[in-house]
Amino acid sequence: MERPEFTMGIEEEYLLVDRDSRALGVAPEGFIEDCSAELQEQVSPEYKKCQVEIGTRVATSVGAARDDLRRLRSTVSRHAARYGLVPIAASCHPFSDWKTQHHTDKERYRGLERDLAGVARRLLICGCHVHIGLGDDALRIDLMRQMPYFLPHLLALSTSSPFWQGEDTGLASYRISVFDNLPRTGLPPDYQSWGEYERSVGVLVNLGIIEDSSKIWWDIRPSHHYPTLETRIMDVSPRAEDALTLAAVTQCVMRMLWRLRVRNQRWRLYDRFLVGENRWRAQRYGVTEGLIDFGADTIVPFPKLMTELIEMIGEDADALGCRAEVERVLTIAEAGTSAERQRAVAAAATAAGADQDAAMTAVVDHLIEEFHHDL
Repeated sequence: MERPEFTMGIEEEYLLVDRDSRALGVAPEGFIEDCSAELQEQVSPEYKKCQVEIGTRVATSVGAARDDLRRLRSTVSRHAARYGLVPIAASCHPFSDWKTQHHTDKERYRGLERDLAGVARRLLICGCHVHIGLGDDALRIDLMRQMPYFLPHLLALSTSSPFWQGEDTGLASYRISVFDNLPRTGLPPDYQSWGEYERSVGVLVNLGIIEDSSKIWWDIRPSHHYPTLETRIMDVSPRAEDALTLAAVTQCVMRMLWRLRVRNQRWRLYDRFLVGENRWRAQRYGVTEGLIDFGADTIVPFPKLMTELIEMIGEDADALGCRAEVERVLTIAEAGTSAERQRAVAAAATAAGADQDAAMTAVVDHLIEEFHHDL
């Protein structure tokens, strides 16, 4: 079997906040154009006017992706500053109200508003998508069947959206709760062949319900535009290094599954009902509680899970040159994700006498610092 390239591409969505108030701002006329003059097609507007999306070039290693991601973040930040704005990479703004935000005036986004009504208007959320180059369609669909087991692990490690409209939701990723209101989201169906997948998508396309598979927003999907398998379950990471760690783990898990396939083996396919329970645990707790090990029939603490994962994909990390990034999952598991850090900032501000508004502003200040930490 021909070895896939396992190339990597990272897409991130950022929120633009007003430099003075820390509330959400609006990308003014000229901002995207300024960014595009330097970044070309690697930057684009997003659904809401307060958002911007970037995408790395196709990278052969996590090191190359790191250089590109830092350049993209730095460039967006530099141009935003000219308009009194600053970017943050968090999946929900801590206090701004979605009802005051408006969508970008593009036909695709006008179509979303028409088709999805009030559900779309509430989509004030940002995510991170990781593309892994596989090439072969049969391989893409085979790995898509096996990857759902690992998606809750990736979600838990990425969680960055505990607050919504100034309130602590109690969830590590409230973004998932918002996004799951859309159709064609969540864990993908268990298609057994590429042809079966194409026939299902074709039903909706032929009926005019969707124009193509880019309107399917599962947690993982075959990309419509590229020969990749696109993992979409993750919150966006305030720190660039966390995003790179998650991308490296995604790349290595897919390589591990390919190794099994070469040996005529495969990862055990668990019922989506059971995987969905782990997805919920990741959404609710992040890394502060464990996930279910279905083989051992027990809940395993997250640091132990990550130790086992590193052992499982260590060979792949060495082959792909990303051992350091993969091993960093232990630091995230033990120290906590952005969700825990945001709550700690809010608690410290409250303990110092800040009211709720001031505590949430302190969280935004923290997110601004985290965005620029690795640049």
